[in-house]
Amino acid sequence: MSNRTFTMIKPDAMKNGHAGAIIDRIIKEGYKIVALKQTKLSTEKAGEFYAIHKERSFFGELVEFMSSGVIIAAILEKDNAVASFRELIGATNPANAAEGTIRKLYATSVGENAVHGSDSDENAKIEGAFFFSGLEQF
Repeated sequence: MSNRTFTMIKPDAMKNGHAGAIIDRIIKEGYKIVALKQTKLSTEKAGEFYAIHKERSFFGELVEFMSSGVIIAAILEKDNAVASFRELIGATNPANAAEGTIRKLYATSVGENAVHGSDSDENAKIEGAFFFSGLEQF
């Protein structure tokens, strides 16, 4: 099991002013932030990041949404980081997310679900490397 995961605070949460509360919650849950940046994805870069979903019907809408505004990307460290972070953020659909999870508190829909969280140790490494060089991880 890896002790690192990757997350993004998505454009909807940024636009709605939830970034600070989300970061505060992450820290209070015991995660160490080992890399952090605010950036904006171009349509091309959003398409690269979500290439795994290229054949899915929602791909175009996802790319458009993720390139629509500023995001915060972060690599987080904690024991069993991927699984515990997935539990903290809750189900993709906020209507199905457990009470107190980040998505239950800050997401508005399946498409605008406030945060991204890696779904495996392998993807956490790939996703983190997409945004951060080794020199940017502490």
